[in-house]
Amino acid sequence: MVTWIAGMLMLTVKLSLVLGVLLFLAAYLVWAERKFLGRLQVRYGPNRAGKFGLLQPIADSIKMITKEDIVPTAADPVLFMLAPAVVAITALLMFAVVPFGPAVVLWGREIPMVITDINVGLLYVFALSSLGVYGVALGGWASNSKFALLGGIRGAAQMISYELSLGLSLVPVVMMARSFSLVDIVAAQADYPFIIFQPVAFIIFFISAVAESKRIPFDLPEAENELGAGFHMEYSGMRFGLFFIGEYVHMQVFGALLAVFFLGGWHGPLLPPVIWLLIKIIVISLFMIWMRGTLPRLRYDQLMTFGWKVLIPAALVNIVVTGAFILI
Repeated sequence: MVTWIAGMLMLTVKLSLVLGVLLFLAAYLVWAERKFLGRLQVRYGPNRAGKFGLLQPIADSIKMITKEDIVPTAADPVLFMLAPAVVAITALLMFAVVPFGPAVVLWGREIPMVITDINVGLLYVFALSSLGVYGVALGGWASNSKFALLGGIRGAAQMISYELSLGLSLVPVVMMARSFSLVDIVAAQADYPFIIFQPVAFIIFFISAVAESKRIPFDLPEAENELGAGFHMEYSGMRFGLFFIGEYVHMQVFGALLAVFFLGGWHGPLLPPVIWLLIKIIVISLFMIWMRGTLPRLRYDQLMTFGWKVLIPAALVNIVVTGAFILI
């Protein structure tokens, strides 16, 4: 009984820490993006709320929470209210299998630095990633708006298409690590990161992750110059905020997965393992922000053609080549 209670307490502490850090980073990634894009576009960005605008995320949160929550008369009220939660919750749940460091010994007990290590962690990640499609599609459909519906359809088609290349790009990683567990995949990179041997898989995974996150140049589900605001154009208040949180948590999720699968995870010299993982997540997220300020949006036909005719064939060829090298 005592062991069970201790395990539940430890799980609760882990969940609270991970949730708090994720939401804090999501809030300040928004601030970093606005400041970074401001500098790229020769303007200041947030600079009123607190020194350097550091209190801007808090001001934005208060605004979102206190803003009127409007549900269109013709919308499906249940699905309209559930869709933002699906996007945010699936993004947060993916971190349950991300390892933050090697196991530590505390009070004579070995505590793994992961919420839960399951032997099919990679499949768990893809299952939740696939469920995120429903939030975008339902949000567009339930709004009963033509522009929102177009955004939802685009989002579903885009996320399903790039999910294929995302999954195929990781087959060589599984072949090299011989495991679906994210903990085992990081352990297999103790001597060298997989990016050294799998640069093609890294590039395919990164591009597919940007598309899955609906970031520029792949933000066709929102495309403000075509669809107003796309799949979430009828949302206001904290429901819009949940879509927003979901996007920035997705950036952190895919940053963590890139680090785990290709960059050695928490491995690194001198600094504590958790700090190394956080540095890699932040650097990848900032690179995504840099892409937003640099690249133009693709046309929708270019987006789909690139996914089906370039990334998927390249991922399949990479699997065959990797298999041949392993056999040799």
